[in-house]
Amino acid sequence: MAAGTDLSGGLEPVAVALWPPSEAPPAFQYSPDNVAGADGDIDPTEITFPGCSCHTSSCVVHVCSCLCRGANYNSLCLRPTEEEEEYARPVFECNAMCHCGESCSNRVVQRGLQFRLEVFKTEKKGWGLRTLDFIAKGRFVCEYAGEVLGFNEACRRIQAQTSKDSNYIIAVREHLHNGEIMETFVDPRYIGNVGRFLNHSCEPNLFMVPVRVDSMVPRLALFAATDISAGEELSFDYSGRVYNLPVTDEEQKSLEEDSRLRKPCYCGSRTCASFLPWDSSLFSTPNACSEGMNLSSGTLKGYVVTRRNLAENYRRECDEALEWVAQGSCECSIPGSVQGQAGQSLGCHGLV
Repeated sequence: MAAGTDLSGGLEPVAVALWPPSEAPPAFQYSPDNVAGADGDIDPTEITFPGCSCHTSSCVVHVCSCLCRGANYNSLCLRPTEEEEEYARPVFECNAMCHCGESCSNRVVQRGLQFRLEVFKTEKKGWGLRTLDFIAKGRFVCEYAGEVLGFNEACRRIQAQTSKDSNYIIAVREHLHNGEIMETFVDPRYIGNVGRFLNHSCEPNLFMVPVRVDSMVPRLALFAATDISAGEELSFDYSGRVYNLPVTDEEQKSLEEDSRLRKPCYCGSRTCASFLPWDSSLFSTPNACSEGMNLSSGTLKGYVVTRRNLAENYRRECDEALEWVAQGSCECSIPGSVQGQAGQSLGCHGLV
């Protein structure tokens, strides 16, 4: 790939650089947004949300229907990073049907890349992603975008992987009323964006937030957890534990017992756990996925969605809860969990 080539092919507002220019990562189709994958229930490109009727350049909190539960970002379009809440509100941005202007402060993730990023070859971790610009704490950096898969297809792809394959599938699991779970599987291996190059770190500088814009399919948005200097590698915690709930004693014991099975972590941080995140309860037999048995097989990159959930304690039927979620009105006080962990396994729970 020639020097100065944009890895995104002009599909991003800002070009994505590559280093060294003489090498190139394995071929994939670049897409800045999620696309419909096999076995998916919802097309992520379909506009299903109604828009607000705000005829202003920027929407007002508690007046705009998209912001009826509070602000998602501050006046500088920064995502709060230090709020201590018993629960977290789902994030809904203004969408294509809204009457507000393109400069609305509730339009952040949908604007795409705003910083110069570079895909580069690391010493031990394969390809990685770093910023060429200073990024202030709370700023949106990039999405983790790819094919949105159905449960069965995610299982099939996981089972087809070998120990030498790089895994890209991420699973996000959000809790609804009465234990119902909303699961999102995204795989950028064949079709994806720059987020596919992000590596894990035990002290990450990014955190993930599911953000909904045009439909119920969330965009997996990554924000700066701290000020990030130009030239610094970008990373997030594949398990989501760093900026969510701490590891329990039982989980810690499981981690120690299963260390012989886990892949080494090369993040180099002071608090490095030496191994990539692991959840032994999700590792089981190869046919578990097809049987839908709370068992698992294959490697998986996943994210613990805690304090970033949808509805749990609203005493309503599940379909009503979903309706409330679509209106941006659901809150959650129950920690979520992840379908799987980085370099580990896919938990099969059987959707209803």
